[in-house]
Amino acid sequence: MSADTQGTMPQRSRPDWLWYGGAALAGILWLLLYRQLIPFSDWATSLFPVARDSHTGEAIAFFLYDVPKVLLLLTLIVFVTGVLRSWFSPEKTRAVLSGKRAILGYPLGAALGVLTPFCSCSSVPLFIGFVSAGIPLGVTFSFLIAGPMVGPVGLGLLFGLVGWRIAAIYLVFGFTISTLAGWAMGRMGLERYLQDWVRELNAGPAPGLPEERLTLVDRMRIGLEQVREILGKVWIWVVIGIAIGALIHGYVPEATMLRIMGGEAWWSVPAAVVVGIPMYTNAAGVIPIVEALLGKGAALGTTLAFMMSVIALSLPEMIILKQVLTLRLIAIFIAVVAAGILATGFLFNAIL
Repeated sequence: MSADTQGTMPQRSRPDWLWYGGAALAGILWLLLYRQLIPFSDWATSLFPVARDSHTGEAIAFFLYDVPKVLLLLTLIVFVTGVLRSWFSPEKTRAVLSGKRAILGYPLGAALGVLTPFCSCSSVPLFIGFVSAGIPLGVTFSFLIAGPMVGPVGLGLLFGLVGWRIAAIYLVFGFTISTLAGWAMGRMGLERYLQDWVRELNAGPAPGLPEERLTLVDRMRIGLEQVREILGKVWIWVVIGIAIGALIHGYVPEATMLRIMGGEAWWSVPAAVVVGIPMYTNAAGVIPIVEALLGKGAALGTTLAFMMSVIALSLPEMIILKQVLTLRLIAIFIAVVAAGILATGFLFNAIL
């Protein structure tokens, strides 16, 4: 935060009732905009001289849907976590999750991810909010991994495709990977590899007046300041990351993937992970590809490894995370998660 925001908060020039009314109006507007994202993307795509079901049409529609969705989520989540941070400073948050209670944070983070119906890029705003609120880094990684990998949408679709037994095993393995990967990264002491501005954000208490003197309006002002600062740093990378993802989504080389993963050779699992990482889609988007792979004879473990890598380690997600994490930390994150995905793929191929 800047020196101005760390000092005494400026006097409010508007009465409190205007803040409350404005917050209620903003919430209603946010909800209306969010509910119109699909109709908007379809309408805006129709303005281009391309067929909606063409590769280019799919890419345009994907971009026009995902960019406003992620930016809306980022705005809401950063505002809410900014307000909450005025009650719970990073020091208090770390104290709550310290000692014997720390071990509970990893499965709790993974469980929250399982219950959150977001793709990888949509989970990043929550990740940024958690990090800025002082939640331990390993716990936030447990959430970031579990959110897209074993969210309710993907599990539901997987259940419909391969049955409840496979879906349940996938849930157990995904939850275990998320928990253990977060725990391992938490033990590494990786906070020093956060970007400088994130470390500075966590260096002290929430900006503004002493905590006991803050009113609800003061806390709302803190949330708005967090939105202005964090959104201002990452919005362009959200757009760039999703633009790359949209191109990949629209031009998925399905035939090539079928050739690589259609057999049961030992190298098919790592090949599936390597192919999956540069791609970007959500669980709903990858399920048809999974169905096609299984129909062409791909081994189940290989197919699930591909699915995990697509939705947990996408290239656009890494581009957005680069504004919060250093390249070294991103590399560690990819290595830890990829190791868990490889283990899952080989194990599924061995037992099924």
